[in-house]
Amino acid sequence: MENGAVFPLFYLPNVEFFKTLREQNKEQLFIEKQEHYPKQSSRNRTTIAGPNGKLQLTVPVQKGSNTHTAYKDVKISYADDWQRIHWLSLGTSYRSSAYFEFYEDDFRPFYEKKFNYLFDYNLELFHLLLKLLKMPLNFDFTDDYQKTYTDKNDFRESLNWKNQSSYQHKTYYQVFQDKYGYQNNLSVVDLLFSQGPQASRFF
Repeated sequence: MENGAVFPLFYLPNVEFFKTLREQNKEQLFIEKQEHYPKQSSRNRTTIAGPNGKLQLTVPVQKGSNTHTAYKDVKISYADDWQRIHWLSLGTSYRSSAYFEFYEDDFRPFYEKKFNYLFDYNLELFHLLLKLLKMPLNFDFTDDYQKTYTDKNDFRESLNWKNQSSYQHKTYYQVFQDKYGYQNNLSVVDLLFSQGPQASRFF
């Protein structure tokens, strides 16, 4: 019998991530903190709708971070000015949306302040997103790493960007919809900047 759920910690997760969190909120929730860092995952990348189509934003990590490095010990690389690029990309993509300017001051510090560790950076962003989505959530962190769980729902891999999902959320107006058509299940910021305080009604 399942007794709780285990979630990964992603960078600006997609809409399905938060829908799943809300569905599991009656269970005891855990954020995976002890896993080894998996490369090419949503832990350091997200997808938004840009003026030229889907745009993937990736937080670079320092060289040497591999599958034998604990996720909580992975350091962010600032060899390239990725913060400026991400912030410019968000502004270019969403400044004409209904709520970008409303939330701009909440997100700006994440693209100005330097964070040492990817886990800490994602965690602070996660807290902000929960607040803006009005999703009160109590969770703990895993104490040790388990490859599989028999007593908990495990979402550590199923929600990753490389896994094709059939999830379809309610549609909402997107800035470049007339040009590219509706794009489903992007980063939740796409929904948030479009719908503001009503965002959670769409998943």
